[in-house]
Amino acid sequence: MPDTHTYSSDVAFTPTVKAVQERKGSREAYAHVENNGGWRTEIDDKLAGFLADTNSFYLATATAGGQPYIQHRGGPKGFIRILDKKTIAFADYAGNRQYLTQGNLSENPRAHIFIMDYAHRRRVKIWGEARVIEDDRALTQALMPAAYRARPEQVIVFKIAAWDTNCPQHIPQKFDATDVAAAMGEASARIEARDKRIAELEAELAKLKGEKVAATTEA
Repeated sequence: MPDTHTYSSDVAFTPTVKAVQERKGSREAYAHVENNGGWRTEIDDKLAGFLADTNSFYLATATAGGQPYIQHRGGPKGFIRILDKKTIAFADYAGNRQYLTQGNLSENPRAHIFIMDYAHRRRVKIWGEARVIEDDRALTQALMPAAYRARPEQVIVFKIAAWDTNCPQHIPQKFDATDVAAAMGEASARIEARDKRIAELEAELAKLKGEKVAATTEA
């Protein structure tokens, strides 16, 4: 589809949205953002790092008639791969076989990715277009995370039109269970090392006290 947007944020800020912004007093601030380059359209180091640390996101699509649908996608950290400055992709695993996302993309390629990082209270929104690739075994295998127990069925390639971040307001702080377990393991190891060192120091102190008592008795 041809890009007829004046600003990158026009992918979301339609004339109707801008009219609401004008009525509610936020249009001037967003116009300032537009005049200063608008939303980012390429993957920079910040987004690359965010994607590398992601193990869960939501993919939104819509039918040709505009009925939206949101599908969760997950995997080990790093399962979202960067193909170039404007393109990301991931192996799409076999699931409940409803194929709503694939069906929607076959008639409407517009899509949206929403990623939430609860631990650090961050979120990233990515607008673009997506397509499903079913017949590229090499690409599918290349995108499949090593040792991950899932069956890759196809690949979804997402071309980025624009992306933006949100403020942390109202994001509850939550932690991934595996991260908590790792942190607890590290804490336990530190406590064990501390207790071992304390025992060693106490033994050394007792030895020194014993030597002092012996020396006093001999004197």
